[in-house]
Amino acid sequence: MSELDALLLGIIQGLTEFLPVSSSGHLELGKAILGDTSLPSESLLFTVVVHFATALSTIVVYRKDILDILKGLFQFKWNDDLKFSLKIILSMIPAAVVGVLFDEEIEALFNGNILFVGFMLIVTALLLWLADKAKDTNKNVSFPNALTIGISQAIAILPGISRSGATISTAVLLGIDKTKAARFSFLMVVPLILGKIAKDIMSGDITTTSSNNLVLIIGFISAFVAGLVACTWMIKLVKKSKLSYFAIYCLVVGLIAIGVAYFQ
Repeated sequence: MSELDALLLGIIQGLTEFLPVSSSGHLELGKAILGDTSLPSESLLFTVVVHFATALSTIVVYRKDILDILKGLFQFKWNDDLKFSLKIILSMIPAAVVGVLFDEEIEALFNGNILFVGFMLIVTALLLWLADKAKDTNKNVSFPNALTIGISQAIAILPGISRSGATISTAVLLGIDKTKAARFSFLMVVPLILGKIAKDIMSGDITTTSSNNLVLIIGFISAFVAGLVACTWMIKLVKKSKLSYFAIYCLVVGLIAIGVAYFQ
Protein backbone atom coordinates (compact mmCIF):
# COMPACT_ATOMS: atom_id res chain seq x y z
CA MET A 1 0.00 0.00 0.00
CA SER A 2 1.40 3.38 -1.02
CA GLU A 3 1.36 6.56 1.06
CA LEU A 4 -1.27 8.07 -1.28
CA ASP A 5 -3.48 4.99 -0.89
CA ALA A 6 -3.12 5.27 2.90
CA LEU A 7 -4.12 8.94 2.78
CA LEU A 8 -7.20 8.23 0.67
CA LEU A 9 -8.29 5.18 2.67
CA GLY A 10 -7.76 7.07 5.94
CA ILE A 11 -9.99 9.90 4.73
CA ILE A 12 -12.60 7.39 3.55
CA GLN A 13 -12.61 5.68 6.96
CA GLY A 14 -12.73 8.97 8.89
CA LEU A 15 -15.62 10.38 6.87
CA THR A 16 -17.69 7.22 6.47
CA GLU A 17 -17.42 6.09 10.11
CA PHE A 18 -19.74 8.97 11.03
CA LEU A 19 -21.53 9.82 7.80
CA PRO A 20 -24.28 7.22 7.22
CA VAL A 21 -22.75 5.60 4.15
CA SER A 22 -20.96 2.52 5.62
CA SER A 23 -17.26 2.81 6.44
CA SER A 24 -16.69 -0.94 6.02
CA GLY A 25 -18.39 -0.96 2.64
CA HIS A 26 -16.42 2.06 1.42
CA LEU A 27 -13.14 0.62 2.69
CA GLU A 28 -13.84 -2.57 0.72
CA LEU A 29 -14.77 -0.54 -2.37
CA GLY A 30 -11.73 1.71 -1.88
CA LYS A 31 -9.34 -1.21 -1.59
CA ALA A 32 -10.85 -2.80 -4.71
CA ILE A 33 -10.57 0.43 -6.72
CA LEU A 34 -7.01 1.12 -5.54
CA GLY A 35 -6.00 -2.50 -6.15
CA ASP A 36 -4.84 -3.12 -2.58
CA THR A 37 -2.47 -6.09 -2.77
CA SER A 38 -1.18 -5.97 0.80
CA LEU A 39 -1.02 -9.16 2.82
CA PRO A 40 -4.10 -9.92 4.95
CA SER A 41 -2.14 -9.25 8.15
CA GLU A 42 -0.89 -5.89 6.86
CA SER A 43 -4.35 -4.92 5.62
CA LEU A 44 -5.82 -5.86 9.01
CA LEU A 45 -3.19 -3.77 10.81
CA PHE A 46 -4.04 -0.74 8.67
CA THR A 47 -7.76 -1.28 9.33
CA VAL A 48 -7.11 -1.46 13.09
CA VAL A 49 -5.06 1.75 13.00
CA VAL A 50 -7.66 3.81 11.11
CA HIS A 51 -10.48 2.47 13.30
CA PHE A 52 -8.54 3.51 16.39
CA ALA A 53 -8.14 6.96 14.85
CA THR A 54 -11.90 7.36 14.37
CA ALA A 55 -12.58 6.07 17.89
CA LEU A 56 -10.16 8.72 19.18
CA SER A 57 -11.91 11.44 17.20
CA THR A 58 -15.22 10.40 18.80
CA ILE A 59 -13.62 10.59 22.24
CA VAL A 60 -12.37 14.10 21.49
CA VAL A 61 -15.76 15.37 20.24
CA TYR A 62 -17.74 13.71 23.06
CA ARG A 63 -15.13 13.95 25.82
CA LYS A 64 -17.56 15.58 28.28
CA ASP A 65 -20.24 12.94 27.66
CA ILE A 66 -17.71 10.12 28.04
CA LEU A 67 -16.53 11.55 31.37
CA ASP A 68 -20.18 11.67 32.50
CA ILE A 69 -20.63 8.01 31.48
CA LEU A 70 -17.53 6.97 33.44
CA LYS A 71 -18.67 8.98 36.47
CA GLY A 72 -22.09 7.37 36.23
CA LEU A 73 -20.58 3.90 36.31
CA PHE A 74 -18.47 4.54 39.40
CA GLN A 75 -20.85 6.68 41.44
CA PHE A 76 -23.21 3.72 42.04
CA LYS A 77 -26.17 6.09 42.31
CA TRP A 78 -29.39 5.54 40.37
CA ASN A 79 -29.21 8.85 38.52
CA ASP A 80 -29.35 9.91 34.86
CA ASP A 81 -25.61 9.39 34.35
CA LEU A 82 -25.74 5.81 35.60
CA LYS A 83 -28.87 5.06 33.58
CA PHE A 84 -27.25 6.39 30.41
CA SER A 85 -24.09 4.36 31.10
CA LEU A 86 -26.14 1.18 31.52
CA LYS A 87 -28.02 1.91 28.29
CA ILE A 88 -24.69 2.20 26.44
CA ILE A 89 -23.58 -1.15 27.90
CA LEU A 90 -26.91 -2.77 26.99
CA SER A 91 -26.65 -1.50 23.42
CA MET A 92 -23.21 -3.13 23.04
CA ILE A 93 -24.37 -6.66 23.91
CA PRO A 94 -25.93 -7.72 20.55
CA ALA A 95 -22.89 -6.68 18.49
CA ALA A 96 -20.50 -8.23 21.01
CA VAL A 97 -22.39 -11.55 20.88
CA VAL A 98 -22.49 -11.57 17.08
CA GLY A 99 -18.81 -10.65 16.89
CA VAL A 100 -17.78 -13.50 19.18
CA LEU A 101 -20.08 -16.23 17.79
CA PHE A 102 -19.85 -15.42 14.08
CA ASP A 103 -16.37 -13.91 13.76
CA GLU A 104 -15.17 -16.20 10.95
CA GLU A 105 -18.38 -15.87 8.94
CA ILE A 106 -18.23 -12.08 9.21
CA GLU A 107 -14.56 -11.96 8.20
CA ALA A 108 -15.41 -13.98 5.08
CA LEU A 109 -17.72 -11.18 3.93
CA PHE A 110 -14.82 -8.68 4.07
CA ASN A 111 -13.09 -10.12 1.05
CA GLY A 112 -13.84 -7.73 -1.78
CA ASN A 113 -17.45 -8.94 -2.17
CA ILE A 114 -18.57 -5.87 -4.11
CA LEU A 115 -21.96 -7.35 -5.05
CA PHE A 116 -22.92 -7.93 -1.40
CA VAL A 117 -21.72 -4.45 -0.42
CA GLY A 118 -23.85 -2.95 -3.18
CA PHE A 119 -27.05 -4.61 -1.99
CA MET A 120 -26.36 -3.66 1.63
CA LEU A 121 -25.81 -0.02 0.62
CA ILE A 122 -29.29 -0.05 -0.91
CA VAL A 123 -30.66 -1.35 2.41
CA THR A 124 -28.87 1.55 4.13
CA ALA A 125 -30.43 3.98 1.64
CA LEU A 126 -33.92 2.70 2.50
CA LEU A 127 -33.30 3.08 6.26
CA LEU A 128 -32.04 6.65 5.83
CA TRP A 129 -34.98 7.62 3.63
CA LEU A 130 -37.48 6.31 6.19
CA ALA A 131 -35.69 8.08 9.07
CA ASP A 132 -35.61 11.36 7.17
CA LYS A 133 -39.41 11.31 6.97
CA ALA A 134 -39.83 10.80 10.74
CA LYS A 135 -41.29 13.62 12.84
CA ASP A 136 -39.23 15.58 15.36
CA THR A 137 -39.70 14.60 19.02
CA ASN A 138 -38.09 15.22 22.43
CA LYS A 139 -38.06 11.54 23.46
CA ASN A 140 -35.01 10.11 25.27
CA VAL A 141 -33.47 6.67 24.73
CA SER A 142 -35.14 4.08 26.97
CA PHE A 143 -33.67 0.71 27.98
CA PRO A 144 -35.78 -1.23 25.42
CA ASN A 145 -34.78 1.38 22.82
CA ALA A 146 -31.10 0.87 23.68
CA LEU A 147 -31.40 -2.89 23.09
CA THR A 148 -33.21 -2.39 19.77
CA ILE A 149 -30.60 0.12 18.60
CA GLY A 150 -27.94 -2.37 19.71
CA ILE A 151 -29.50 -5.04 17.48
CA SER A 152 -29.28 -2.58 14.56
CA GLN A 153 -25.62 -2.06 15.38
CA ALA A 154 -25.07 -5.83 15.32
CA ILE A 155 -26.68 -6.07 11.86
CA ALA A 156 -24.51 -3.17 10.71
CA ILE A 157 -21.42 -5.34 11.16
CA LEU A 158 -22.20 -6.47 7.60
CA PRO A 159 -20.14 -4.54 5.02
CA GLY A 160 -22.36 -2.03 3.26
CA ILE A 161 -24.76 -1.48 6.16
CA SER A 162 -23.87 1.86 7.70
CA ARG A 163 -23.45 1.55 11.46
CA SER A 164 -24.27 5.18 12.14
CA GLY A 165 -27.01 5.13 9.49
CA ALA A 166 -28.62 1.99 10.93
CA THR A 167 -28.43 3.06 14.58
CA ILE A 168 -29.49 6.68 14.04
CA SER A 169 -32.31 5.61 11.70
CA THR A 170 -33.53 2.99 14.15
CA ALA A 171 -33.48 5.48 17.02
CA VAL A 172 -35.33 8.12 15.01
CA LEU A 173 -37.94 5.58 13.83
CA LEU A 174 -38.45 4.67 17.50
CA GLY A 175 -39.40 8.30 18.07
CA ILE A 176 -36.18 9.45 19.72
CA ASP A 177 -35.01 13.05 19.33
CA LYS A 178 -32.63 13.24 16.35
CA THR A 179 -29.80 14.99 18.20
CA LYS A 180 -30.03 12.50 21.07
CA ALA A 181 -30.13 9.65 18.53
CA ALA A 182 -26.86 10.83 16.93
CA ARG A 183 -25.20 11.31 20.33
CA PHE A 184 -26.19 7.82 21.48
CA SER A 185 -25.11 6.29 18.15
CA PHE A 186 -21.62 7.77 18.26
CA LEU A 187 -21.03 7.05 21.95
CA MET A 188 -22.21 3.42 21.82
CA VAL A 189 -19.63 2.45 19.21
CA VAL A 190 -16.49 3.63 21.05
CA PRO A 191 -16.24 0.65 23.48
CA LEU A 192 -16.95 -1.78 20.64
CA ILE A 193 -14.23 -0.33 18.40
CA LEU A 194 -11.69 -0.44 21.23
CA GLY A 195 -12.77 -3.99 22.11
CA LYS A 196 -12.47 -5.13 18.49
CA ILE A 197 -9.01 -3.57 18.25
CA ALA A 198 -7.90 -5.37 21.42
CA LYS A 199 -9.29 -8.66 20.07
CA ASP A 200 -7.47 -8.28 16.74
CA ILE A 201 -4.20 -7.47 18.47
CA MET A 202 -4.45 -10.41 20.87
CA SER A 203 -5.46 -12.81 18.09
CA GLY A 204 -1.91 -12.85 16.72
CA ASP A 205 -3.13 -12.25 13.17
CA ILE A 206 -1.47 -8.83 13.04
CA THR A 207 2.21 -8.57 12.21
CA THR A 208 4.25 -5.38 12.15
CA THR A 209 7.56 -6.69 10.84
CA SER A 210 6.90 -5.84 7.19
CA SER A 211 4.60 -2.89 7.74
CA ASN A 212 5.39 0.56 6.42
CA ASN A 213 5.24 2.85 9.46
CA LEU A 214 4.80 5.94 7.30
CA VAL A 215 1.72 4.38 5.68
CA LEU A 216 0.23 3.69 9.11
CA ILE A 217 0.98 7.21 10.37
CA ILE A 218 -0.57 8.82 7.29
CA GLY A 219 -3.63 6.58 7.57
CA PHE A 220 -4.02 7.37 11.27
CA ILE A 221 -3.72 11.17 10.90
CA SER A 222 -6.01 11.38 7.86
CA ALA A 223 -8.65 9.18 9.51
CA PHE A 224 -8.48 11.17 12.77
CA VAL A 225 -8.82 14.59 11.12
CA ALA A 226 -11.55 13.40 8.74
CA GLY A 227 -13.33 11.80 11.70
CA LEU A 228 -13.34 15.05 13.67
CA VAL A 229 -14.84 16.90 10.71
CA ALA A 230 -17.40 14.21 9.88
CA CYS A 231 -18.57 13.69 13.47
CA THR A 232 -19.22 17.40 14.01
CA TRP A 233 -20.80 17.77 10.57
CA MET A 234 -23.06 14.76 11.01
CA ILE A 235 -24.51 16.09 14.28
CA LYS A 236 -25.58 19.26 12.45
CA LEU A 237 -26.98 17.33 9.48
CA VAL A 238 -29.12 15.07 11.65
CA LYS A 239 -30.58 18.12 13.42
CA LYS A 240 -31.55 19.58 10.04
CA SER A 241 -33.03 16.27 8.73
CA LYS A 242 -30.68 15.98 5.77
CA LEU A 243 -30.48 12.18 5.76
CA SER A 244 -32.27 11.90 2.39
CA TYR A 245 -29.14 13.19 0.63
CA PHE A 246 -27.15 10.28 2.04
CA ALA A 247 -29.96 7.90 1.09
CA ILE A 248 -29.61 8.98 -2.54
CA TYR A 249 -25.83 8.69 -2.34
CA CYS A 250 -25.99 5.14 -0.90
CA LEU A 251 -28.52 4.12 -3.53
CA VAL A 252 -26.35 5.41 -6.38
CA VAL A 253 -23.10 3.89 -5.03
CA GLY A 254 -24.90 0.62 -4.28
CA LEU A 255 -26.23 0.38 -7.84
CA ILE A 256 -22.80 1.21 -9.26
CA ALA A 257 -21.19 -1.49 -7.06
CA ILE A 258 -23.75 -4.05 -8.24
CA GLY A 259 -23.15 -3.05 -11.85
CA VAL A 260 -19.38 -3.31 -11.49
CA ALA A 261 -19.70 -6.73 -9.82
CA TYR A 262 -21.87 -8.08 -12.64
CA PHE A 263 -19.59 -6.80 -15.41
CA GLN A 264 -16.31 -7.92 -13.84
